[in-house]
Amino acid sequence: MDAVVEGLEPQAATAEDAARDATDAVDAGPGVTPLLAGNRLSLDLYPRGCHRLLHLCAQQPHQLLEVEFLQLSGHEDPQLLEATLAQVPGSLLRLRSLVLKGGQRRDAGGASLRGSLTTLPAGLSGLACLAHLDLSFNNLETLPACVPQMRSLGALLLSHNRLSELPEALGALPALTFLSVTHNRLQTLPTALGALTTLQRLDLSENLLDTLPPEIGGLSSLAELNLASNRLQSLPASLAGLRSLQLLVLHSNLLVSVPAGLDRLPLLTRLDLRDNQLRDVPPELLDAPFVRLQGNPLGEAPPDPCSPPGTPVVREMPRLFLTSDLDSFPVTSQGCSVTLACGVRLQFPAGATATPVTIHYRLWLPEPRLVPLGPHDSLLSGVLELQPHGVAFQQEVGLWLLFVPPRARRCREVVVRTLSDDSWSDLETQLEEEAPKRLWAHCQVPHFSWFLVVSRPVSDTCLVPPEGTLLCSSGHPGVKVTFPPGATEEPLHVCMQVVRMASRELRALLGEPEGAVSPLLGLSQSGDPSFLRPVTVQLPLPPGVTGLSLDRSRLHLLYWAPPAATWDDITAQVALELTHLYARFQVTHFSCPPRYWLWYTTKTCVGGLARKAWERLRLHRVNLIALQRRRDPEQVLLQCLPRNKVDATLRRLLERYRGPEASDTVEMFEGEKFFAAFERGIDVDADRPDCVEGRVCFVFYSHLKNVKEVYVTTTLDRQAQAVRGQVSFYRGAVPEEVPEEAEAARQRKGADALWMATLPIKLPRLRGSEGPGQRLGASLSLAPLNLGDAETGFLTQSNLLSVAGRLGPDWPAVALHLGLPYRELQRIRHEFRDDLDGQIRHMLFSWAERQAGQPGAVGLLVQALERSDRQDVAEEVRAVLELGRRKYQDGIRRTSLAPGDLGPSGPSASQSLEPAQA
Repeated sequence: MDAVVEGLEPQAATAEDAARDATDAVDAGPGVTPLLAGNRLSLDLYPRGCHRLLHLCAQQPHQLLEVEFLQLSGHEDPQLLEATLAQVPGSLLRLRSLVLKGGQRRDAGGASLRGSLTTLPAGLSGLACLAHLDLSFNNLETLPACVPQMRSLGALLLSHNRLSELPEALGALPALTFLSVTHNRLQTLPTALGALTTLQRLDLSENLLDTLPPEIGGLSSLAELNLASNRLQSLPASLAGLRSLQLLVLHSNLLVSVPAGLDRLPLLTRLDLRDNQLRDVPPELLDAPFVRLQGNPLGEAPPDPCSPPGTPVVREMPRLFLTSDLDSFPVTSQGCSVTLACGVRLQFPAGATATPVTIHYRLWLPEPRLVPLGPHDSLLSGVLELQPHGVAFQQEVGLWLLFVPPRARRCREVVVRTLSDDSWSDLETQLEEEAPKRLWAHCQVPHFSWFLVVSRPVSDTCLVPPEGTLLCSSGHPGVKVTFPPGATEEPLHVCMQVVRMASRELRALLGEPEGAVSPLLGLSQSGDPSFLRPVTVQLPLPPGVTGLSLDRSRLHLLYWAPPAATWDDITAQVALELTHLYARFQVTHFSCPPRYWLWYTTKTCVGGLARKAWERLRLHRVNLIALQRRRDPEQVLLQCLPRNKVDATLRRLLERYRGPEASDTVEMFEGEKFFAAFERGIDVDADRPDCVEGRVCFVFYSHLKNVKEVYVTTTLDRQAQAVRGQVSFYRGAVPEEVPEEAEAARQRKGADALWMATLPIKLPRLRGSEGPGQRLGASLSLAPLNLGDAETGFLTQSNLLSVAGRLGPDWPAVALHLGLPYRELQRIRHEFRDDLDGQIRHMLFSWAERQAGQPGAVGLLVQALERSDRQDVAEEVRAVLELGRRKYQDGIRRTSLAPGDLGPSGPSASQSLEPAQA
């Protein structure tokens, strides 16, 4: 939970901004006004921050009267910090927010270090206006006595300390609305906690609590309560009296029961009871949609307390949380619960495997040959591969996949699709909503393969016995298929999908206001496509048409089955039986699978119109954008966006990027390939797996982010003038022979042109004597260097030079996230003053030399780039690693040294696939 205090400005600032401000302050001197930014005084990343504050208190006390927000580092000398804080009450009379966090420094493994703060001076209780106090990531073992005396305090943050208890005096804070004491050592809670009647959010997760005081039921204003990851075995009945409670998180405890009445809390929208020891819960909670109960032994018999000595004790199921640098984990007969770095969750029940097995996973970027989609399907996730393929488990494994919520939900459903026995099938899927835009697709899988989440039209299925049956559409009740007795000798699975077309789109296509169509019916079956007796199909008449008033000459029954390219008018080949609302006809087989469509129009050649209408049903209207980063024009963002998201996306991006307006609207199919080609002297400046001869490949999926960031270069002379180039977007895969620009321009004018849009790209003129090839390599003499290994991928000196060339002014943030101390940053700035490239290269290569031979160094670099908001460079590093892995594996295969499962197996083992970025 994040603290939100009414009237306070946001406290968070990026490491980049903090480092830049710190540099300005150091250059300017310790007592100047640039230290003050309005009513904020931020000294948490400054060297000698306490000295600076003491200097300000002595030299410029009048300026401190306006300060309302103060940030100091908890890593200062404890005695100096206490002496400095003692000056605060007399100098900062209007102080409303005091942040004394540790955590700015990191150890060799990149973990945040606690600050040195162990207490606070008693005089801080005199801060009459203080509403926000953050003491997180320090070494507090007891709560300072001055804190309960801060009568105006509204938010108190104490997470990541060493507190074993809270004082009873804490209940005397009349204005407290938010309290966070996560990641401490609390074993008990004070009974006076129940006196905090204004408290709205309480986070006590990651502690050692085994009981709660009954007085907790007195928190009459409490809306959110987080008690996850403690040792609670029971809950007080008074919890059912928290009438304002909206969120109650109790996962990862030892609960064997829950109090009655929780389901009757009027405002409760989420109750998380996952991973406890609940064997029996009230029926009301079992049926409640807001309750999460996964990971509990529901329905199992409790252990026998009288069992003889020597009876094996069932241990708690292990829980694993994998980081981004791990791609495998072990599973034993005990079972386990696993959360992958990509957000996927797996639940292996006890006994799922008799012998230990190592599970490997990988998340692939979608690729048409790997993503099987029906005509009206939409992809909602990446492709997850779990290995070993085909190994059957003795009990089904639970799988939870995150997916993008579909925009259209009416008459559609979300399913998990998997490869089994060389064919794709859809698993029975349940949806679980963790947040409004965070949805899980949950299914049970008997073995591992490839998995993805898709949105499809609602599929109604039935098993047709020899006695016959009736199959109705759940979304369109008027659509029915009647199987008479004797239609089949063996039971037969039949599936029905129905799709409706919007009337306004049809009228625009037909050009006649009275034209109308019925819902489109698709059918498929398993086994023999022929029936022993005719099957009756019923379709509703098109809207506005009745059987009493229609002109039969205008009614057309259309039929299509792949691989045909056109729709056939079969009106004259069947006997259409018309009622007031429906049309019925009989068929003797379902082939390929068939689709039926009823049209009412004055047009005579309806087949061609039906083909266009069917395409219109599957097309998405999109716009293309090409933007350049303001700080680094050589970094270009390319994206394909749904038309209704263009304005909002541009507003968000134009703070960091600049560029032309979006292209005109174009139409694309789900899963359609297209590529971006840089022209007029501009080319892609990287060896990328998705780049062929300077053409960047894309695959359009309407619900995924069709975005890539690339770096461009030019062979033209940028010292003389700016380079004005362009990027053009074309349909299809990159041609084997890339045409010259003049030939490509002529092709754009053809009737069936593959060209979609062209947008300008400008590389500004270079200033100074350095050319583009000199900026990275000048004055560089470093020993050969390789990070990583051959199997996972190397970063060579050339790769690191490329990374250094991309960082620009963001390098201090990356350095801090790599764990470099702030003092070293200052030394690098001083040693390479007036040489930004030298600063970046020295920082990166000196860090890399220290990491030589260390496992996980490349992963640490990728994480630092991501935390510094340089996802673009992180993706480029991953692409380089993947390219190296492929070359390594190809070399192993050529020398016949690799096991068969070294690369991806399954339907695309011989295909080139891209790994998705975490």
